[in-house]
Amino acid sequence: MSVTGEAARDTARSGADVVKATELLAPEFAERAAEGERLGQLPADLFTKAQDAGLIDLMLPRALGGLELDPLTVVEVISTISAADGSAGFTILTLNATCYVAWLAEDAARTVLAGEPRAVATVFTPRGSAVPQDDGSLLVTGRWPFNTGCRNASWFCNGVMVLDGDKPAVVPPGRPDWRLVFAPREQCGILDTWDVAGLKGTGSNDTVMERVRVTPEFTANPIFEPPRHDGPLYRWSFFALMGVQFAGFPLGIARRALDEFVALAPKKSRGSKPLAQEQSVQLAVARCEADLRSAKAFVTDVMGAAWERTLRGDEMSMDDRVAVRLATGRAIRAGVEVVDTVFRLAGGGALYGSSPLQRCWRDINAGSHHGYFSEYHETRVGRALLGVPVPDPWMM
Repeated sequence: MSVTGEAARDTARSGADVVKATELLAPEFAERAAEGERLGQLPADLFTKAQDAGLIDLMLPRALGGLELDPLTVVEVISTISAADGSAGFTILTLNATCYVAWLAEDAARTVLAGEPRAVATVFTPRGSAVPQDDGSLLVTGRWPFNTGCRNASWFCNGVMVLDGDKPAVVPPGRPDWRLVFAPREQCGILDTWDVAGLKGTGSNDTVMERVRVTPEFTANPIFEPPRHDGPLYRWSFFALMGVQFAGFPLGIARRALDEFVALAPKKSRGSKPLAQEQSVQLAVARCEADLRSAKAFVTDVMGAAWERTLRGDEMSMDDRVAVRLATGRAIRAGVEVVDTVFRLAGGGALYGSSPLQRCWRDINAGSHHGYFSEYHETRVGRALLGVPVPDPWMM
């Protein structure tokens, strides 16, 4: 029997508790993956169970009723969900961006969190424009694609550029006035655009706002400014926090795919002997296992070191930011390589809808297209390592 509501959140205050809650829900995420794909979103009742278990409170400040867990526990939770169902994992990791209310004043943050479902769907890319009004509010218009979990959310948090005439406004020390604006679902629209091959159950539809008035207390600058809540987690940069959200996704899916293939290989034959007895398959599995463990160890090492630094009261160093980007980038590349390898080795049977391997393959390749993993962003890491000035260090 599951625990619901505030009682569930009260019992999931430690990392061990929330890991246990995730493990208990994982079989249902797996069993209902096909249902989520048919619906084009995480089923509402299953999302409620996840919310009640604290799974979208992982990075939310304790002062606002969240869990405020350490990065490696967050990675473990997202990895476990993603292993069960990639779409569920991607939805949950994205809706953990609800933690961006940490940049709002407490009254505004509590207003956002009072929504039901108590989740915020976020697209930080500034696809909208915000026109300043005489009363200090912003008139927001825009369209944001890839708004994962939007049908499971009660508030939207969208990126905008504040305009000065017909150009982006510039604020000290010479950066664009790029903000996130928070608006309740009833002030926004959802366009049914999510007709895709992978991550079908995330409901990552386009959302729109048309001349929506947003008052200053519901705007934030998490990319450029520190949050209003202190604590080790909030001494991490905006994009490092994104790395915490994303790292577990490829590690979980790849673990599931490799385990599924290892279970399949003794039973499936290509010719006169099972796959498990073929030397080329043995070599491929050994290398996949090494690559996946290495990627996970890299994430653990990097995030563990950065966490220790912030526990001492320090801000993340640029070296920490570079390392987190490196580790999360390696996680997605290793994950894709592992899943591609075992999907190919499994043969034609992996194409059937009944095979977990086909969903792993579709989901991890779809997730690899997220902007966070793009080569465009990865080049900043290379610049930093080479000692070449990074033109926009706030993107690290």
